[in-house]
Amino acid sequence: MTDLPTFIAGLPKVELHVHHVGSASPRIVAELAARHEGRSPVPADPEALADYFAFRDFAHFIEVYLSVVDLIRDADDVWLLTHEVARELARQQVRYAELTVTPYSHVHRGIPAPAFCEAIEDARKRAEADFGIALRWCFDIPGEAGLPSAEETLRIALDERPDGLISFGLGGPEIGVPRPQFKPYFDQARAAGLRSVPHAGETTGPETIWDALRDLGAERIGHGISAALDPTLLAHLAERRIPLEVCPTSNVRTRAVASIEEHPLPQLVEAGVLVSINSDDPPMFGTTLNDEYAVAARLLHLDPAGVAALARDAVTAAFLEPGEKARISGEIDAYAAAATR
Repeated sequence: MTDLPTFIAGLPKVELHVHHVGSASPRIVAELAARHEGRSPVPADPEALADYFAFRDFAHFIEVYLSVVDLIRDADDVWLLTHEVARELARQQVRYAELTVTPYSHVHRGIPAPAFCEAIEDARKRAEADFGIALRWCFDIPGEAGLPSAEETLRIALDERPDGLISFGLGGPEIGVPRPQFKPYFDQARAAGLRSVPHAGETTGPETIWDALRDLGAERIGHGISAALDPTLLAHLAERRIPLEVCPTSNVRTRAVASIEEHPLPQLVEAGVLVSINSDDPPMFGTTLNDEYAVAARLLHLDPAGVAALARDAVTAAFLEPGEKARISGEIDAYAAAATR
């Protein structure tokens, strides 16, 4: 039988909560920093990035994250970032990923919306040809930028409507950024056929998740870990099969959870909630999707068959056509059967 790390490394996967800029590898961040040296606090030395990515708290994480966003200055930078993110995901046997993209942050910094969307679409198509990975987009409101960013994100989504766009999200800090104020924008996005996937319950309590469900029509919740504090909410999520996108290492690195041993993933699973395992901003948090599966396996005491079941749950939670879900699930089943003989 294959050992667990080797099994995880070869396991076909999907990823549903991974950020576009936050997935830039140290090599790519350093390359972009070198292009713009003297105009950014981001180190151009990959070795120095580990210290730069040591976050004091969630607010500091947002500050550092935005400094990396500042490195994306033109459509060529966007293309390079997107293609390289796909390369890294494909190396981990990711067959399909829903990448959270924040167009407002780039358009606000001077990249025209049509050029931004053209760059991500061209890189998406090239990545599928080069690496065999399918990428789709969640256009994400940066909550810290307020309602003007929501209006602009919606406008870009509806006016440009790139082929890969499937969902509408809300990220950034939760404290001081109430979910209900974004209802009109989510209503319009949903009316246009986009799926609702806001972040909620990462650094705030269960009420934020209830707000995302009631006011934003959330079909999946980004993070959602504070649901573990509310038995009624857990039962609601389990009964309605509303998935949570869980990112264990991220929650520890941003100080949302005190330690990995205290992570509520086991309580969520025990309550029957459908969860997917994700990496969020992997290089910034010193992790990979493979690492997150290993963390989940340890927290949940899983053998290879249990890890394969987690991978199938992520496929279930994905916004994929039934035929594609069946195809990837079939790959997982075949791989698990061969590896556990």
